[in-house]
Parts: sequence; structure tokens; C-alpha cells
Amino acid sequence: MSDVVVKVSEVMQTELVMVDGLASVREAVAVMERHKVSSLVIERRQAGDEYGVVTVHDIAGKVIGMNRSTNRTSVYQIMTKPALTVYSDMNVRYALRMLSSFSINRALVLRDDELVGLVTMRDMVTGYIQRTEPT
Repeated sequence: MSDVVVKVSEVMQTELVMVDGLASVREAVAVMERHKVSSLVIERRQAGDEYGVVTVHDIAGKVIGMNRSTNRTSVYQIMTKPALTVYSDMNVRYALRMLSSFSINRALVLRDDELVGLVTMRDMVTGYIQRTEPT
């Protein structure tokens, strides 16, 4: 068992793609396609508000699978809010446990209560193994 601590900040994605909650699902998909991502962060409406997240999984199940219009459905209607957050200095092992316990694949990353990134289960698993297992 490795004693190496891998922090979330070492494996997170720092380039966040954000969209307004009032954007249509069709607009959101265009943004996803343009940036080659499978999730978007939904901007906060005001101070004290929480961030949301919308994923292709949300769009598949809550819009396409339910035969809803991609033009008339806003991301606000289907997003997950509040999004699960972890701190950048958190040990990846604990972040993985938390995401697993909620059956969630991604979390927003905070440093001093400021949004600094996004981390996925894949990011954490591959990053952890690369940093702790001998090759």
C-alpha cells in the first residue's frame, strides 16, 4: 500500500467550460462540441448561489430520452445543483470515496472557496495510479 498522498489539485482539469443556466440544451451541446467536453459548469446567478453541472448523461436521459425539445429546454431545468465540490488539497483517495458514495462521476474543485477546476473519477483513478504504482 502506498503512503504517497495525491492531491486533487494534481489531477484536476483547470480549464472550465461554463454556460449560463438559461442557455438551451441545444446551445449547451454546441458549446460541449466546440470545446470537446462532456460536461459544463452552470454559472452562479448571484453571490451566495451555488454552481451547477450539466452532463451529456443529463441531456441523454432528461431531454432526449424523455422526448423534450432541445430548443425549449434550458440547462437550468436539467442540471445538478448544487454540484458536489471537493477541495483542491483533498487526498484523491478520500475524494474518490466521496464521489463513489454519491454515485457521481465528477466534482467541482474549490480552493479558498473559489472555483479552480473540475475533477472526474477517471482523472483521479489514472492520476493516482500514475503517481503511486511502480511501472
